[in-house]
Amino acid sequence: MPKMKTKSAAKKRFSMTASGKVKASQAGKRHGMIKRTTKFIRDARGTTVLCDADAKIVKKYMPYNR
Repeated sequence: MPKMKTKSAAKKRFSMTASGKVKASQAGKRHGMIKRTTKFIRDARGTTVLCDADAKIVKKYMPYNR
């Protein structure tokens, strides 16, 4: 059986925690910061853990990153 391939886009955007959850950077901070509230910008710092439905999709793209 040939090896499964990891999606290159997924490995650049997501990483796994030690407990197997999917970690991603916060969305909505690329441009248009003037119109965003200060609270939104402050809350969107750092990384977040994806919900179970999204994590299930991302885990299919990264078969060896468990």
